[in-house]
Amino acid sequence: MKKRMPRGLKFVLIAIAAPFVIALILGFFGWATMSLWNWLLPGLFGWKVITFWQAVGLVILARLLFGGMRGGSGGGGRRWRHRMEERWQNMTPEERAEFQREMGSRWVCERVPEPEPKSGA
Repeated sequence: MKKRMPRGLKFVLIAIAAPFVIALILGFFGWATMSLWNWLLPGLFGWKVITFWQAVGLVILARLLFGGMRGGSGGGGRRWRHRMEERWQNMTPEERAEFQREMGSRWVCERVPEPEPKSGA
């Protein structure tokens, strides 16, 4: 049996590590954008060279305009919910009980009710 980290400690570690990971990812994409821009666009179109911070701004702007703030295009929550409902329908009663036990040990929440059977009319 795996030994689990206490929830409070896990939360603190994530809260400390998240800003560093975000900064690292943003820095990499900023550097990549700046490098590609400065390599291609001044020679091809005569545009000006950009700084690192301008490149980071472009990455953020592109993310806001084209990617949203939720990790992709809209509807991600609906797709996730539909996929989980399909998985739930395909589980045996034993698998459902195991899943509920695992989720209950990870999250403090009420028991997830079984979905109502849909009438196919």
